[in-house]
Amino acid sequence: MEPLIGYSALIERPPLRWPDGARVALWVQMNLEHFEIDAPGMSLPPSRSPGPIPDPRNAGWRDYGARVGIWRLMEMLDRHRLRASAPTNDQVCDYYPEIIREAVRREWELMGHGFNNSHTLGGLSREDERAVIQASVAKLSAAAGRPTKGWLGPGLVETFNTLELLAEAGVEYVSDWCNDDQPYPIEVGGGRLIGVPYCMEVNDIYAFVGAGMDGESFYRMMCDQFDVLHAEGAHTGRILGLCLHPFIGGQAHRAKWIDKGLEYIFGHDGVWAATAEEISDWYYEHYYEDALAQLRERARTAFGNSDAPDR
Repeated sequence: MEPLIGYSALIERPPLRWPDGARVALWVQMNLEHFEIDAPGMSLPPSRSPGPIPDPRNAGWRDYGARVGIWRLMEMLDRHRLRASAPTNDQVCDYYPEIIREAVRREWELMGHGFNNSHTLGGLSREDERAVIQASVAKLSAAAGRPTKGWLGPGLVETFNTLELLAEAGVEYVSDWCNDDQPYPIEVGGGRLIGVPYCMEVNDIYAFVGAGMDGESFYRMMCDQFDVLHAEGAHTGRILGLCLHPFIGGQAHRAKWIDKGLEYIFGHDGVWAATAEEISDWYYEHYYEDALAQLRERARTAFGNSDAPDR
């Protein structure tokens, strides 16, 4: 089966230039989520499956993000004059309207993120998945007072229909596929779609829950990631996507080191503090058409018109 996203070798792309000659586009993905009390969710290791219902240990940990962690992280981003791109479950609008109010007041971007984080798109029929995507996009657009252009699936779960259904719903970029350091076009049957990736590893779930890092180690990873991307960005621009969850990165002992990492990054020239939507808009305006043509030409020459593998 042909991959859902066509291959593009970095060395074959023309140089990418960010506004004002920046080398690195920094975007912060702040996940705003709701978990059902009687359904599985993100759990502290060692995970217990199936866990007790109710599960005060893990449900309380997740709930900390909406009660405390998000406000700590909002204040931190305010200090750095950073606006987040926030994958937002549409039920956050119902359960935590204060968070939506403050995110919108700060001009954060709300990205589609399903209706809650206890349910993914996995296993849904095409029609059921279409309904979830369209309802989520509509609800967040109404809450923000502007169109929702981005999407991150709950748990990064997709079906083979997801990308076309996103484009059909007017979504312009997706961040599920963390496979690049630049935006890239995605071929869909109708509409248009690009990938604006972040990094799965510069991610508080992977680092703190998965790999068991402490705050200082995460800080060093942020700095190391930035150093390499900043050096490479002298030739062609790169993205540094920082993924945070208020119940993980918003813990006091971790937020301290994330704050220090941002201080380090902004101590350098050539950094564009952007939302994912701003990155997407820039790419569409300056690179999309040529990149899509290059992608199609590679597919044509690699497989031929009649020998391309089934998608």
